[in-house]
Amino acid sequence: MKVIRNIAELRQEIGLMRQANPTREASVGLVPTMGYLHEGHASLMHAAKQQSDIVVLSIFVNPIQFGPNEDFDSYPRDEARDVETARTQGVDIVFIPTVAEMYPQPTQTTVSVSRLTNRLCGASRPGHFDGVTTVVSKLFNIVQPQRAFFGMKDAQQVAVIQQMVNDLNMPVEIVPCPIVREQDGLALSSRNVYLSAEDRQEALVLSKALRAAQEAVDTRHDTTAADIRRILRENIARSSRAVIDYAEIQAFPSLEPLADQEKVHGRDDLLIALAVKFGKTRLIDNTRLQTTEVMSHV
Repeated sequence: MKVIRNIAELRQEIGLMRQANPTREASVGLVPTMGYLHEGHASLMHAAKQQSDIVVLSIFVNPIQFGPNEDFDSYPRDEARDVETARTQGVDIVFIPTVAEMYPQPTQTTVSVSRLTNRLCGASRPGHFDGVTTVVSKLFNIVQPQRAFFGMKDAQQVAVIQQMVNDLNMPVEIVPCPIVREQDGLALSSRNVYLSAEDRQEALVLSKALRAAQEAVDTRHDTTAADIRRILRENIARSSRAVIDYAEIQAFPSLEPLADQEKVHGRDDLLIALAVKFGKTRLIDNTRLQTTEVMSHV
């Protein structure tokens, strides 16, 4: 495994690796991350290894996707541990650029996806997704992967990047990978390290709220979008430490909101998405809402 910090060197190394097979050009899978890797990231690397000849893991805490009062400076970092994790997962190249390497002068070009980014996390974090799509498009141009692997914990991000790829005819397949959870249901996140012991326990209301919403759909065919929103908020309110940013049900991947009276049973295109703060830590979680009939065929 090679650790590379320079764009020109990365391009050269990928080119050499792709040409090493005399019978065909090797495929490249990209796993973009901000580091502080956990089992969720490991699942992305595993999927990339299964579906690609060459796996490139990028580690870059991207400053332009953080707002002025967000946690860029304090975002958890552990390069040595990340590199070892990548090695155990069979990654071929770890790309760890500096901010100066990725943005050598003040950038005057950004990539922006409209509409999808105006809701959910985009409404709470103005400019966030412009930073995400800009850095991801740069990584796509640098690495030129055939596939890129993203976790569904940030389902909005997956939808936004897929829209960007479709709109700009980028020759890369976006591969969404399932959320990985702790045994007690908490979705894995690099930011979980911020949680106090009490907040870590209280945060379990997120997965419990998602399960309660799914159970309502399974047991009542007349469940509406308003019912789902109410169930989510009632369950999250059981934690006195939880402050809701949003608790929503929307179509996926369009992220179109549902009217309160719309019934949700029988639809397989729905996303329940949560963003909740515990102390200073903002956590997101979601589930693809499915009816029993749909689940029996997957």
